[in-house]
Amino acid sequence: MIRGQLEQAANGVRGTVKWDEPMWQHTSLKVGGPADLYLEPADLADLQESVERLIAAKIPYLVLGGGYNLLVRDGGIRGCVISLKKLDTLEPQPGARLEAGAGVTNSTLCRFAAEHCLGGMEFLCGIPGSFGGALTMNAGAQGGETLQRVETLTTLREGKLLVRKASELEFGYRYLRLLPGEIVLGAKLRLEPAERRVIEERMAVNIAKRSGTQRVTYPNAGSFFKNPAGRHAWELIDQAGMRGVTVGGAQVSEAHTNFLVNRGGARAADFTSLAALVKLRVKETSGIELEEEVRLVGEE
Repeated sequence: MIRGQLEQAANGVRGTVKWDEPMWQHTSLKVGGPADLYLEPADLADLQESVERLIAAKIPYLVLGGGYNLLVRDGGIRGCVISLKKLDTLEPQPGARLEAGAGVTNSTLCRFAAEHCLGGMEFLCGIPGSFGGALTMNAGAQGGETLQRVETLTTLREGKLLVRKASELEFGYRYLRLLPGEIVLGAKLRLEPAERRVIEERMAVNIAKRSGTQRVTYPNAGSFFKNPAGRHAWELIDQAGMRGVTVGGAQVSEAHTNFLVNRGGARAADFTSLAALVKLRVKETSGIELEEEVRLVGEE
């Protein structure tokens, strides 16, 4: 990427600007090479202006949420990475509705909803990462999914705001169809009035369930593979004899086999090699082709 193009795009940003930023510092797996340019816009207007400059300079960009469910390859990212951390608004609305920005963490959203006696998002409380990431991948647990609670979704595409009703969205298991270059900014959620005590009890139960099955202490990206229809990925991986298998610093977790963990000093290449081996062994033993839930980006 030509430095002059990047400098042109970065000029005028009111938020944070960093050059050759190591992506391992921004991902839960703690791996990933440098991004040519890293931007953290100060607010929505700053984001819109930054995206317009990137488009004008023909610079590709990647939007970053909490850095979970993301594997950045060792060669890093050419172009620009945009963090949405500052888009962290939370506003209760009439009719048991809640407006939430993409930069809000899932745990913060759930606590805020409980404080305002708004129930329905308790399933999200144990899922790490940002609300924008939860929307983009339709994160779910305990029978609940993020997009099932969305009334309207707000996105940015080519500098223009788009607001769509849930009925206009195409989504499914760990999937939301977005247009090329479209950035998820936040959503209005449709919730239900409930006592704070009841909501917090539900959250505690959900967190206890996750803690009981996912006692993973090393850096990880959450579930690495999607669950095939009617099956559990962890079970297929375990049956394939992959529990504890290591490639370099990457390991199939001994605590939960659908978590690939960084035991220390891992490179992204260790994770891609280990993931390929897991898929091969599962295919050999069960005939099932696993699909990554974690998104792979960047250059080798």
